[in-house]
Amino acid sequence: MKIKYIVYTILLLILAISIGYRFNKNKSQKAGQGAMRGGGGPGSILTVNGIITKPEEFSNSLAIAGTIEANEQVDIRSEVSGLVTEILFNEGSNISKGKVLLKINDSELQAQLSQALTKQKLAQETEYRAGKLLEKEAISREEYDVALSELRSLQSQTQLIRAQLAKTLIKAPFSGKIGLRTISVGEYITPASNIARLVSSDPVKILFSIPEKYAGTVKLNTNISFTIAGSNTINNGSIYALEPGIDMSTRTLLLKAKASNSKGELLPGSFAKIELPLNKLSDAILVPTQSIVPVLQGKKVYISSNGKAKEVMVETGARTEKSVLIISGLNIGDTVLTTGIMSLKNDLPVKVKITN
Repeated sequence: MKIKYIVYTILLLILAISIGYRFNKNKSQKAGQGAMRGGGGPGSILTVNGIITKPEEFSNSLAIAGTIEANEQVDIRSEVSGLVTEILFNEGSNISKGKVLLKINDSELQAQLSQALTKQKLAQETEYRAGKLLEKEAISREEYDVALSELRSLQSQTQLIRAQLAKTLIKAPFSGKIGLRTISVGEYITPASNIARLVSSDPVKILFSIPEKYAGTVKLNTNISFTIAGSNTINNGSIYALEPGIDMSTRTLLLKAKASNSKGELLPGSFAKIELPLNKLSDAILVPTQSIVPVLQGKKVYISSNGKAKEVMVETGARTEKSVLIISGLNIGDTVLTTGIMSLKNDLPVKVKITN
């Protein structure tokens, strides 16, 4: 019976010791975690990394997407309907302004012109004789005016037919490269028929848009650089036109630039990755991206002041892959904390290790 009591007593002692050990271990862990979070006693110090702000050169630029456009581009069409009698261009070739590209059957118009010229010649003779008779007062002024009116009417009719004949010769409106034709000799075409596309692509235009907040920083003749898909070649251009207003649906400003394309490597319709310079600062303050803490009122950073963390509200500008431009809130020489950000709070003692 005594042995049974002794065993129970030993088991109770083991249980009590185990509970006491677990309690002390948990207390030690919580104390350690509290110290790491700055929640320890007055003597706890958090070790963090930091940088000392200094004036740096910062080129602010904007990376945006754009589209390559032809300098001039038009779908060649006929103003009149008729049968195609001759095609005078080679697909994909360079042509000069004014070159005849296509001829449409004009036999009917030529016959109308011949008839109109015959009538016009007769009317000229009638008007001439009427003029002589008027000088001799053999006819009235009214009779002469009738003859003159008939002549002028026939002259107008002749001019109209000549204008229609001119439309049977389809000419290139500007110099460029003509694309693939969609018609053949003997085909009947109308003004709705698309014959081919004519493109002038030297120089090319680059169409792109920028967010509204940058609208005031972009000026005419600003130089840009860009690359196209499938090529690492950096091309240069210059802004020549800006839309006079902001697009209300996208809140962006539309711009156009021009770039040389003497080698013909920039094809209209291509995607362009554009680098647009905005401004260049020689005394900018830059801080690492991870040091910025978004808050309800804006953004803040922590600096070290007299061995303690201090919260400072800042206004930020452009952002790069690793840094953020500080517009206001910091001064040259401030020590900005870059690690342990989530554990920091005002007046928490910190030990700062300065990094580059």
